[in-house]
Amino acid sequence: MECDWSCLRRERDAVVFDVSVVPGAKRTELVGLHDGALRVRLAAPPVDGKANDALIVWLANELGVTRRCVKLLRGASSRRKQVRVEVSMLIARAWLTRSLPPSDS
Repeated sequence: MECDWSCLRRERDAVVFDVSVVPGAKRTELVGLHDGALRVRLAAPPVDGKANDALIVWLANELGVTRRCVKLLRGASSRRKQVRVEVSMLIARAWLTRSLPPSDS
């Protein structure tokens, strides 16, 4: 059974994630889904773009791509962001399935 990930969509040769961030956490981690977006705690303060940089580096590492393959599209000064990653939909879905197994609801 294939899960419908509302936080993810295809865009040409890449995918776009909707992300809801919580800056200033003890460590950077994916904690679940929130209102159709990935909920990510960031171990960086929300000043001078540090939280955005932390999100970009973390997503690049998680998806096995270089930092230049990850681009913040919207939400530079907001908790709600859209991030484009140059990776296939197959890889993105596999990562989501490993990181956030769907609940039996």
